[in-house]
Amino acid sequence: MKANIGLIGLAVMGQNLVLNMNDNGFKVAVYNRTTSKVDDFLDGPAKNTEVVGTHSLEELVDSLETPRKVMLMVKAGEVVDIYIEKLLPLLAKGDIIIDGGNSLYTDSNRRTDYLKEKGLLFIGTGVSGGEEGARHGPSIMPGGNKDAWEAVKPIFQAISAKVDGAPCCEWVGDNGGGHYVKMVHNGIEYGDMQLICEAYQLMREGLGLSVDEIQAIFAKWDKGVLDSYLIEITTNILAYKDENGEPLIDSILDTAGQKGTGKWTGINALDLGIPLTLIAESVFARCLSAQKEQRVKAAQHLPKKSAAFTGDKEAMVEAIHDALYASKIISYAQGFQLMREAAKEYDWTLNYGDIALMWRGGCIIRSQFLSDIKLAYEKNPALDNLLLADFFSDAMAKADAGWRKAVILGIELNVPTPTFSSALAYFDGYRTARLPANLLQAQRDYFGAHTYERTDKPRGEFFHTDWTGHGGNVSSSTYNV
Repeated sequence: MKANIGLIGLAVMGQNLVLNMNDNGFKVAVYNRTTSKVDDFLDGPAKNTEVVGTHSLEELVDSLETPRKVMLMVKAGEVVDIYIEKLLPLLAKGDIIIDGGNSLYTDSNRRTDYLKEKGLLFIGTGVSGGEEGARHGPSIMPGGNKDAWEAVKPIFQAISAKVDGAPCCEWVGDNGGGHYVKMVHNGIEYGDMQLICEAYQLMREGLGLSVDEIQAIFAKWDKGVLDSYLIEITTNILAYKDENGEPLIDSILDTAGQKGTGKWTGINALDLGIPLTLIAESVFARCLSAQKEQRVKAAQHLPKKSAAFTGDKEAMVEAIHDALYASKIISYAQGFQLMREAAKEYDWTLNYGDIALMWRGGCIIRSQFLSDIKLAYEKNPALDNLLLADFFSDAMAKADAGWRKAVILGIELNVPTPTFSSALAYFDGYRTARLPANLLQAQRDYFGAHTYERTDKPRGEFFHTDWTGHGGNVSSSTYNV
């Protein structure tokens, strides 16, 4: 009996996806560049399974039923292209190559078109959930050539996480749509993590609470509107003790790494002109954390004035809760607005309710909160911004006062809150009917004759003023970037 699917790359994610597929009744053939890993896998985690080990790409392809489905779980970038070129002479028309890594969506655009020219089908799919998700049910976000979807759908939906019986896997969109949605997912993940960290630091440094006290607060929050995987693991992390009996968190160096997906999200937001301020700040917060040596010097050269909180700590904890919840809403509102603009720009058909459902289970940002997003888009698929949905506008109104108190607390006590603050600035800006961009446009016209529009004239009609009296009537051409 031929294998249903082949998988290349037996690192942690690859191995666990294979075991997940095997558990769900699919026969999987595996290959790894270091072939000893194949034997170690079959003698270890895959022992007594139906998994088929192969020691060459030719052997892998020969072991598969048609149309052949080969899934790559390798390092994103050049390595994916190298394997595609190696597989091309071995595959036949209608066969399918699947890239399950964290690839940039533009690479998936290119690969979809390239393989279509060769008579092959390509799927670029985001897979979220880490090691645990891969093993027991990840969130899977497939895009690429839709002609391949029916062939992989039974496998992907079987191994994905389930919420109320529904698989956290649906077709996302053509070309790089799947990897694009995964990129935005990762950007929101950056934001969620930084927001939680700011709440933690406000309580630790601002309010002077112990790690154990904060852990109890997060445990309580995990049973309310903030119920999520990241709040859950934060609760577990804060409870973990080092060998000396003290909280391990206090012994972990405060420098954060990143693999680039958050940065990609911010860059794309700039390209499309969408104010993705919170996620951008979360990326910059990691960049700042990496400047550890400079920060240590600056702490000595630019000492903070000592300040201590003297108010009602319990009330302030509630304010921090509200700041975290409201800022989280902003993060998702910005992320979904970015996806909406991308769908227009790249001619994708994205179902935002389905995306929220796919993120409800298996993935790192899974939370009950996503059910409210799904309902909002079910009620109004053309919703411009989540903030305009009744549920979220009501939530923002309730959280507003506490949110501002938390940001003020950070300002007064020298505790940085980049994502809390940027989210609040966006919120206030988004609901301001008249921003000071009128002055900005006048400045641009003054020094560069860039023209401006008038409030008493139709949109699209541009004017120039000779502000100095000797600039003349010549103006620059009008364009947007």
